[in-house]
Amino acid sequence: MQYQALATDYDGTLAHNGHVDALTIDALHRLRSSGRKVILVTGRELPELKATFADIALCDVVVAENGALLYWPAQNKEEILGEAPSPQFIAAFTERNIKPFSVGRVIVATWRPHEAAVLQVIQELGLEYQIIFNKGAVMVLPSGINKATGLAKALKRLKITPQHVAAIGDAENDHAFLDSCAMAVAVENALPALKMHCDMVTAGDHGRGVVELIDRILADDLQSLGPRKPRKDMTPRTVAPTTAATPTNTVTS
Repeated sequence: MQYQALATDYDGTLAHNGHVDALTIDALHRLRSSGRKVILVTGRELPELKATFADIALCDVVVAENGALLYWPAQNKEEILGEAPSPQFIAAFTERNIKPFSVGRVIVATWRPHEAAVLQVIQELGLEYQIIFNKGAVMVLPSGINKATGLAKALKRLKITPQHVAAIGDAENDHAFLDSCAMAVAVENALPALKMHCDMVTAGDHGRGVVELIDRILADDLQSLGPRKPRKDMTPRTVAPTTAATPTNTVTS
């Protein structure tokens, strides 16, 4: 079996207007019945996702908060992969009237056009944070955390290499994790820049595109598309500690 797992974005991909339809749920069941894993990779915060996606238990693991949190539904277990935002950072959002905004375990999220104000806060506080866009959403995370890094840690726990994963998404923040998997797929409603970057674009939009990809995986394990490999290697590595470290205050936007 070449493709042992499907990694899928939620909003705009698996879900349409926050809802996953019955045909898509059925396809996820069929994929799992084949012995493959289902990995949800989303920018959403976990409480909101649980309230929205009633069938979250279909996922073997959820990479939430755009890579900052792993959730294992079978064990109801969370793994936090970054530092919580500081009280000063959160207070600055209120002081500058940046609203609405939400705070997760690691992520802080708001909406356009607040990105300039958010960047100014990051610079003034000297924080090593990055801004990641998801269509209208503006997400703030510690530098070095994204969907690809979160997925890499989930795959390591599952003992699956990225060479055995097909990934599907629709927006800017999906580039990183799609690049880290062997097969990168965009749904029909995806942003044009993402479509141009992928190995395959589905004929169907949203969940119908996911069903289309699952049907092709079950039909021939995507062998008709030829061999593929990840564009970027995001496999976590153990790095030997150095004797000294130089602190930085780099801002990535």
